[in-house]
Amino acid sequence: MLRIAVPNKGSLSEPASQLLKEAGYKQRRDTRELVLVDARNDVEFFFLRPRDVAVYVGSGTVQAGITGRDLLLDSGAPAVEHLELGFGGSTFRYAAAPGVAGSVEDVHGKRVATSYPRLVKHHLKSFGVEADVVRLDGAVESSVRLGVADVVADVVSTGTTLRAAGLEIFGDPILKSEAILIKGPDTTDDEIAVLVGRLRGVLMARQYVMVDYDVAADRLADALAVTPGFEGPTVSPLHGSDGSAVRVMIPRVEMNHIMDQLYAVGARAIITTELLAVRV
Repeated sequence: MLRIAVPNKGSLSEPASQLLKEAGYKQRRDTRELVLVDARNDVEFFFLRPRDVAVYVGSGTVQAGITGRDLLLDSGAPAVEHLELGFGGSTFRYAAAPGVAGSVEDVHGKRVATSYPRLVKHHLKSFGVEADVVRLDGAVESSVRLGVADVVADVVSTGTTLRAAGLEIFGDPILKSEAILIKGPDTTDDEIAVLVGRLRGVLMARQYVMVDYDVAADRLADALAVTPGFEGPTVSPLHGSDGSAVRVMIPRVEMNHIMDQLYAVGARAIITTELLAVRV
């Protein structure tokens, strides 16, 4: 069986399980389950602490896993990023009280509190900056007020928590992170080909919708210019008329704009349909 590690809690847990469910895999109903066998798909899921996923995958105990890019890099494990999964986006940044630091170079000689010590040390080293990195398991934004650190390095989504603690973000992002599929150093692409194909199918389906419309023969060229598709739309003759029925995939974010354009060039009976999975 293919062994896959999945975060058992945290912000990545539910989206990861939902993605796998949409990809046709069985998922747990009870959050206390630590192991789940999906015999139909010949897969065994292990629900692990988010920070441990990369370690298990890197050791070869499991062949693949879902985790954050930040957690992978901080782990130091030899696991390999294989596929971006499109959720869990965040930015890793430095922050300090106003006037304390304005660039990475200003961190030299200061104390930096973080939950990602390996990642921060590597980043500071790349700039030739020496600092005392203080590892904390959480709530690093409180470390400055409590006198434990001068600077913090943490995952930032909106920055609200840091601002509430009287801190200002400075410098360029240390890292832009998101959920990723990782594989072990000895795991071949063939071993996870079905998994990757299914995940890509769901990810693409989330980005596109199917649009169907009818259009008169003299307006067909204009309509097709609006909806060129991947390899060209499917065009079928309409029964009892010289018009055509067209079916094509379009970007979800452009859906309403494209429908407006189609209507403007004479298309009618325009219908969009959700996609569950796509293989191209």
